[in-house]
Amino acid sequence: MNRFIQLHLLTSYPPSNLNRDDLGRPKTAILGGVNRLRISSQSLKRAWRTSDSFKEKLSGHIGTRTKEMGIQIYNQLIEKGIKEKDARDWAKSIAGVFGKLKAEKKDSPNNDLEIEQLSHFSIEEKNAIDALVAKLVLEKKAPSEAELKLLKKENTSADIAMFGRMLASSPAFNKEASIQVAHAITVHKVAVEDDFFTAIDDLNKNDVDAGAGHLGDTEFGAGLFYLYICIDRELLLSNLNNNLELTKQTLSALLEACTTVSPTGKQNSFASRARAMYCLAEKGNSQPRSLHAAFLKQIEDKDVLTKSIEEIVKMKNNFSKVYGDTNTSEISFNVLTGEGSLSAISTFVQED
Repeated sequence: MNRFIQLHLLTSYPPSNLNRDDLGRPKTAILGGVNRLRISSQSLKRAWRTSDSFKEKLSGHIGTRTKEMGIQIYNQLIEKGIKEKDARDWAKSIAGVFGKLKAEKKDSPNNDLEIEQLSHFSIEEKNAIDALVAKLVLEKKAPSEAELKLLKKENTSADIAMFGRMLASSPAFNKEASIQVAHAITVHKVAVEDDFFTAIDDLNKNDVDAGAGHLGDTEFGAGLFYLYICIDRELLLSNLNNNLELTKQTLSALLEACTTVSPTGKQNSFASRARAMYCLAEKGNSQPRSLHAAFLKQIEDKDVLTKSIEEIVKMKNNFSKVYGDTNTSEISFNVLTGEGSLSAISTFVQED
């Protein structure tokens, strides 16, 4: 088996603010001594995991990440006629299996039913919770120690298998991420720009006040982003209980998502939806490596996409020359020239 699959993507975004910092500005990073736009890996993974295409391709194999499972359980018990005190105690017992609960606050109703940190529930665990809730309603008694063994090592939730899970209170049920996603960065220098805007009151006929009804400003940037993704295919297969068909399905869903799904930030303001313009996929057993070094020196060519592709290929070939990586197969598509296809790369990444 080819253990590692590596994806190198170039995606051009028009003026946008896809991923904001705490001040509302587009996130940035310094690379090669100059400022670049950045989209965090967390933002990218969130957009892919919640996308319609991902849900469609992996229907029935997506977990639930939430702090509020205890509240959901409590509401279910109340709706089924369980007394408030019992419903609260039983919900705490079940939610507490997945993490430490928050301290009770009088001004925050049901706050004590929430888990302190986001917990990722697998399909198997959610089914076990639902079955236990139904049993408690039927028998009208508190769950036993045996019944509270809800954590599962078996897993068919593709998102947990890909991006991992950490349970500080139950490390035996952690999942190591089989897919590593870098922060996307622009291949060239970028300056974040300001957009001053006004909104006009439709009922203002300028007979009293000719001014705007609202004034505001937002910040944005545009650029060609390089994104690197490393997939440990063996670990992904293991995380999915050695289910080969589900592993192939997961790889196909990931490829479609990372090439076609944009982060959701400020989409209504900028409509900055984009698809990858170039994708290089590699398979092999050699130690993986990003090709971001191709852009340590910013791209300044007017034909930035063509030049960026040339630099990626050059860097890849130079790595092979220096390190002697000879067991890697590859395939690519290039939207600019109309060469290759997404379906061909999908077949490539699914094959052993």
